[in-house]
Amino acid sequence: MTAKMAGSRKFTAACVQMQGTRSVDRNIEAAVALIREAAKRGVDYVQTPEQTGIMELQRAKLFESITDEENDKALAVFRKLAAELGIWLHVGSLAIRVSETQGANRAFVIDPQGVIAARYDKIHMFDVDLPNGETYRESATYRSGTAAVVADLPWARLGLSICYDIRFPYLYRALAKAGATVLSAPAAFTKVTGEAHWHLLQRARAVENGAFLISAAQGGMHENGRATYGHSLIVAPWGEVLAEAGTEPEVIVAEIDLAKVEEARGRVPSLTHDRTFQPPVETQERRAS
Repeated sequence: MTAKMAGSRKFTAACVQMQGTRSVDRNIEAAVALIREAAKRGVDYVQTPEQTGIMELQRAKLFESITDEENDKALAVFRKLAAELGIWLHVGSLAIRVSETQGANRAFVIDPQGVIAARYDKIHMFDVDLPNGETYRESATYRSGTAAVVADLPWARLGLSICYDIRFPYLYRALAKAGATVLSAPAAFTKVTGEAHWHLLQRARAVENGAFLISAAQGGMHENGRATYGHSLIVAPWGEVLAEAGTEPEVIVAEIDLAKVEEARGRVPSLTHDRTFQPPVETQERRAS
C-alpha cells in the first residue's frame, strides 16, 4: 500500500463507461482494457457499470450464460486484475445465478489483494413501462436484495447501490447515517429516463447527504436493441460535477478530497436535523366528505 493510500484523505477515482454486449468474453475483454487504461492514469479506485458481465434482456439466454459466484468467469478475472494492478476495483454489478430460477444483480468491491471486501445485491427492481413502448420486468429475473451495504476503503466509507436504487433517497440517507462519505450508483440507465432524470438524481443524492457520488454507466446502442444513456458521473458533495463521460466507452477520472465532505456537511448539517414524524393522516374535513 502506498503512503497516499495509507494516510491521505484524498484518492483518485475512475469510472469505466462501457457499451456491453451479449458476450461475457467480449465484455470482460472490453472492461479489462478500460480498467488498465484507468490504472495507467494512477487511480486508486475504479468502478465499472451495472451489468459489466453481460447485457441480455432475454431471460432464457441470460440463464444460459450466468453461473453462481464461485464459477463466475468475469469475477475471477477482475479479482486477479485488481491484485495485479494494486487497485480497489468496484464491479458495478454482475448477473449471478442464486437458484435454478433466479439471479442476483450483485456488486462486488475487490481490494488490491484480489479479495472480495463487500457484496451488494440490488434492492429496488426496475419494473416499468416507458412512454416509448419499452418494458422492463427486472423482478422476473432477479431476486431483490434485502440489506444496505457499506464498504471500508482506506480513505473513506463507501455506500453501495445500483441504478434504479437512485430513485429511493431513504437508502442513501441510511448509508450516510452509517458513515458513508462516498456513495455509488453504477448504472445502465435507459436513454429515455437518463435524458430526463440522470443528472438531477445523481446531484440530488450527493447534495442531500453531503457526500461524493460516483456512478459508472453503460452507454450507447447495445446489440440487444437497448439504448442506454451513458454520462458516467463523479459528483462532489456540494453538487458540482467533477467528471462526466459522453455516450461512448471511455474512462473518466477525478480527485476525491474527503475534506469537501466535512465542508459541505458543516455548511448544511442536514444529517443532524432528521426528525421522526407521524405518517400522513386524513383531515377531519376529508373524512366527513
